[in-house]
Amino acid sequence: MSRKPQQGPLQGIRILDLSRLLPGPLATQLMADLGAEVIKIEDPKAPDYTRFFPPLKGSQSLNYLSINRSKLSITLDLKSEDGKQKFFDLVKTADIVVDSFRPGVLQKMGIDYDHAKQHNEKIIYVAITGYGYTGAYKNLAGHDMNYLGYSGILGLSGDEEKPTLAACQIADVAGGSYPAVVACLSALWARERTGKGQFVDVAMTDCVMPLLSMQMGEFLNTGVKQKRGEPMLSVIYINVRMKNGLH
Repeated sequence: MSRKPQQGPLQGIRILDLSRLLPGPLATQLMADLGAEVIKIEDPKAPDYTRFFPPLKGSQSLNYLSINRSKLSITLDLKSEDGKQKFFDLVKTADIVVDSFRPGVLQKMGIDYDHAKQHNEKIIYVAITGYGYTGAYKNLAGHDMNYLGYSGILGLSGDEEKPTLAACQIADVAGGSYPAVVACLSALWARERTGKGQFVDVAMTDCVMPLLSMQMGEFLNTGVKQKRGEPMLSVIYINVRMKNGLH
């Protein structure tokens, strides 16, 4: 995949994208749309799984294309010494590395932030994970539904009988993609003032919780726990459906 020339405020910023599936690739695509040069790096033997998601246009996954446009695409075997060296050569020229592996994976491969900053002290690492790099859940696998459940959103969505799942991945995007963009831009601004990069931990479960800011505010000030179907918007929705004879 080749990159089409872009205009925007992030021109001159180079991002190395090690992420897969939705949260990371969408975040880096948003920054590519803002003018950043994004180099997507994939394992030649195990590329981004989204490449194989139907529907296909020819041999290309439309899902993959929808969140990876405007990027350069290369393959590197990061488990090999040659692949690591080529990666660090890119790190020397880059501003940001985005990854979505579980905590510890990049450390085992020897390409984590501590190793990378030896080659470029201004490099910024943004890691997108389900539960963050600390805490009891840090090594657990998870999906969008898990993050919505642990954050409390799923417990308040739907009616009294059952939860309602959204048609899109709320936690992946609102808790992963958008916070990752904020993390990248914030770290870039911090680097302007300090001259140094940093590691930023984006935990999707933590980052999706502000979607309940108003509900949390109510609970903390009243001590009253809302149940599914009780939040204001849920009540309005249910009343409208009943008024129109929908059940």
